[in-house]
Amino acid sequence: MVAMKSAPHTPQQNHLLAALTSDVFARLSPHLVLVAMPLGDALYAANAPIHQVYFPTTAIISLHYVLEDGASAEMAGVGNEGVVGISLLMGGNTTPSQATVQTGGYGYQLNATLMLEEFNRAGSLMRLMLRYTQALMTQMSQTAVCNRHHTIEQQLCRWLLLTLDRMPSSELVMTQELIASMLGVRREGITEIAGDLQRAGLISYRRGHIKILNRAGLETHSCECYGVVKKEFHRLLNAPQVNLQ
Repeated sequence: MVAMKSAPHTPQQNHLLAALTSDVFARLSPHLVLVAMPLGDALYAANAPIHQVYFPTTAIISLHYVLEDGASAEMAGVGNEGVVGISLLMGGNTTPSQATVQTGGYGYQLNATLMLEEFNRAGSLMRLMLRYTQALMTQMSQTAVCNRHHTIEQQLCRWLLLTLDRMPSSELVMTQELIASMLGVRREGITEIAGDLQRAGLISYRRGHIKILNRAGLETHSCECYGVVKKEFHRLLNAPQVNLQ
């Protein structure tokens, strides 16, 4: 993780930081460090102590579980709407999952001790983080249901829409291999479905770049899981969400 001395970013690009009351933000802001989050960088290893929490601004982090045989599947994604390291606030200092940068970008790093001290004040930050935790649990639960009951096409459309909501543009830098790993399916299945979506005029795929051409059409091909997750984040956090129109 590389600390950045200067960059055209502000903490308010993260919706949780933007939602903090002025007094809480004043206490935390001097300790927020802007860091680069390159694609594939590991923020946490499974079962390792949590020393920092991260508030992504332009990066997207994948929370995924890796099996003994090396297979993995994403449980949830975290972008500018959230924070990585929430298990620290739930009474544990480790997590069995891994946190890896899915989309390279930037975010703000905060010492875990400072975050925990503010949380233990039992004030506005605690209430905000508990609501965020509930929203994150909804995303994890809905992902499990989706992976069990819905088609690969529906899963892919849901995943693309949730990723798009965290991006400033309609183009994603993402290989089919990485998408397959996130969804826990075979690459050949993603290749076939991506081809179908491209022929339908919903996306354009070229050399690891996916451009969303028809968002409404993508929502039609998705399942109800996308809407459930989006609605719950709106309800619980009452904060602006990128591209959630």
